Amino acid sequence: MTARPPQGRRPASAPRKPDTARAEKVAGVLRPVVTPLELESVELRTVGRRLVLRVLVDSDHGVTLDEVAVASRAVSDALDASDVLGDEPYTLEVSSPGVDRPLTEPRHWRRSVSRLVAVTLRDGREITGRVLSATDSEVELEVNTKGRISRTTVALADVAKAVVQVEFSRVAEADLADDADDADDADTADENDISDTTDELDDTED
Repeated sequence: MTARPPQGRRPASAPRKPDTARAEKVAGVLRPVVTPLELESVELRTVGRRLVLRVLVDSDHGVTLDEVAVASRAVSDALDASDVLGDEPYTLEVSSPGVDRPLTEPRHWRRSVSRLVAVTLRDGREITGRVLSATDSEVELEVNTKGRISRTTVALADVAKAVVQVEFSRVAEADLADDADDADDADTADENDISDTTDELDDTED
């Protein structure tokens, strides 16, 4: 016997898969308008009665909030001028990839130079190392094994999965450096205040 859903409640609908074919057409429209940034990916989903368009942009120097805002306006204008989405209402989300984005393209590796990455090879081996350099076909990693530093070269064709690792110690060091800079600025300001006060006293005595 087949169970019926409770009265007044509809069965939950299965989540809809991304519309990849349509997303590729959208990417063709958007790729020229986000320059000098690069169009990293386009994802198109239907949520309820509305389309949700997620656009990721990136560059070798990273992406600032201002650049994301400019790209968002350019994408919106391009979509308004095109019929690629028809008359359907849609929600547009433009952003840059996070550090947890898998490294799947040579350009991802180049942008991750000096970062720590966890690599799983196709033969099942796992390597965690810092990216020293990257080309279109291979990457050189610095590996720390119990304090012993070595270098290894990995062919990108042998990589099954790679993800950048978040290093909290580096974040803490950066925060300490910022605090030190702020302290130096404060000391300079205090010295200037003392100098100004001395000049005022000299003028008064004269």
